[in-house]
This record gives sequence, structure tokens and C-alpha cells, in this order.
Amino acid sequence: MSDGDVIDWQEAMDQCGDDEEFLRELLSDLRGEIDAQLVKIEDALKTVNDQSFLLIMRASHVIKGASSNLMCGQLRETATNLEQGAAGANQIETANTSALEAETVKVKDLFEKLKTAVDNYHKFLDSVGI
Repeated sequence: MSDGDVIDWQEAMDQCGDDEEFLRELLSDLRGEIDAQLVKIEDALKTVNDQSFLLIMRASHVIKGASSNLMCGQLRETATNLEQGAAGANQIETANTSALEAETVKVKDLFEKLKTAVDNYHKFLDSVGI
């Protein structure tokens, strides 16, 4: 993982009018928002029901949007993939248990990839003193 995979610092600075203090504050706020959304996704995956994938779609959409605005490519990409995976799973009838179980496995795998991206993001923030 390179820092450029986690965040395009120069592009993020451009988004913030070259105000590094403001960017650091936004990146710190993003950490809190991401962590809150991860809890929602984890809760939705504990007991899969007819609302689980919709909740995952919403939470991953929040992460995707916020990380995109701050040029955090790895977070954006993995959140997008999770959102799309959850959208596909959301289309499956709950009575179709075998298909639902297969899609649940895929969504859980995508969630693990998002958690890896979040870990990388946290490490990056720690490395720059945020």
C-alpha cells in the first residue's frame, strides 16, 4: 500500500483550498464517520434479514461519498464494491436461501476488503499525526 492509494494528498488539498489544517480536520471527521458506518454494517451482517443489505448499501454509500470528496481512492473503491454487492444481494428473495447465502458470503468478503482499506486509512492518518 502506498500513501497515494489511501489518499491523493495534493488533490485533497486542492479540494480544501490548500488549507491543510481544514483537510486534517475533515480527515479526522471522516475517520469517525467511517467507524460509525462499519458498526452499522457489522450489525447488519450479524443476523441477515430482509433489511440487512439495504442497510449495508446505505452505510457503504455514505463511506463512498465522503471518501470520494476527500480523494481517498482505496476507501471509495472498496465502499463502491460493497454497495454494489449489497445491491445485488438485496434483489434476492429471502425464500431463495441458497442464493441468499451465496450472496451473503460475497458481501462479507467485500466487507473484509473495505475493513482492510479502513485499516490502511487509519495507519495513514496515524503516520501523518491525525
